[in-house]
Amino acid sequence: MSTPSNIEQVEKILTALVGFDTVSRNSNRALIDWVRDYLAGFGVASEIVESEDGAKASLWATIGNGKNGVVIAGHTDVVPVEGQQWTSSPFTLTERDGKFYGRGAVDMKGFIACALAFVPEFLAATIDTCFHLALTHDEESDMSGAKRLADYLVAKKIAPEWIWIGEPTDLRIIDQHKGVSAYRAEITGVSGHSGKPDKGLSAIEIAHDLMGVITEVAQHKKQNAYVDSRLDPPYTTFNLATIAGGTAENIIPEHCTLVWQSRAHPGDSAQDDLQNIETRATEKFGHRFAPFAPKAGMKICTCFDIPAFQATANNRGVQILGRALKCDETHAVSFGTEAGIFQKLGVGAVVCGPGSIDQAHQPDEFIDKSQLIACVDLMRTVLLCSSAPL
Repeated sequence: MSTPSNIEQVEKILTALVGFDTVSRNSNRALIDWVRDYLAGFGVASEIVESEDGAKASLWATIGNGKNGVVIAGHTDVVPVEGQQWTSSPFTLTERDGKFYGRGAVDMKGFIACALAFVPEFLAATIDTCFHLALTHDEESDMSGAKRLADYLVAKKIAPEWIWIGEPTDLRIIDQHKGVSAYRAEITGVSGHSGKPDKGLSAIEIAHDLMGVITEVAQHKKQNAYVDSRLDPPYTTFNLATIAGGTAENIIPEHCTLVWQSRAHPGDSAQDDLQNIETRATEKFGHRFAPFAPKAGMKICTCFDIPAFQATANNRGVQILGRALKCDETHAVSFGTEAGIFQKLGVGAVVCGPGSIDQAHQPDEFIDKSQLIACVDLMRTVLLCSSAPL
């Protein structure tokens, strides 16, 4: 079992990590620099993969000897705290009744703290293997950090044995989840006096019709659910997220913006679903733009497209974690992670981390101290299992 010093070190590191305000709209460079310096103190070099504008960065580090090994991956950004009622400062780690409170404590700086606390123990081990640390940015928005890091690893021809994404799952093994995509429709109508609606084209009315099309597609998905699915619900879902438009009650609205999200069930194509929506929309109301062309029209763009995480046979990560946890049961979830992106590297991926997803994104977000203890113990067992034949 983990010693008190292990947990004290986890708490110390988690305190530092939570102290960095890495809400996705902000830079994460200060946190990344802190981790780089921490690793350098143990003689571990880090590679920094910057975002396109250089404002953010991901970190890659190899710890230990041997080839391939396991990637321990986590995102450093967190969701906002505005509008939430916290009983303690969200960016100051606070312990109460065996729980550590703070933004990112469970999603997912707790897992990262466990991995960093384990570094000296790993370096002292006489095991012919290694683990790589992959810390990313913008998981809570467009997952661009994981995408750029994955491209970087492909270019460097780095091929780990498997990838461990430590999202909060109560240390259950997750080997499948839905994809997550978001779209924005920019609708341009023709303004005019509300007393003569035929002289103009209401962008809000068009948005209403588009929402009807999306709802029809969503209903079709629900009526044709996957029979043997492990996901809840067992079909692709859609969420009409935001709508904005109009100027005044007596002016025909010229502009309207509609944003929606889809969570594609593995086996469904988000791009095919989008094409279906666009085709149906053209058939239903495309003719309404014609009298006002080229001024009026609609443009749909993809905000982000996160691939589904597919369950695969002979997944070494599932096998090793199953042995370490003495449980070969795997689960599927409806929330998205970076697993689908890293899976494109052609190696096994698995999602398993301390804490509950129910606490993520909530005011007074917390992680149980017992889960951190169990996570460090799991890392130790995973190392032993990784060096032994399956």
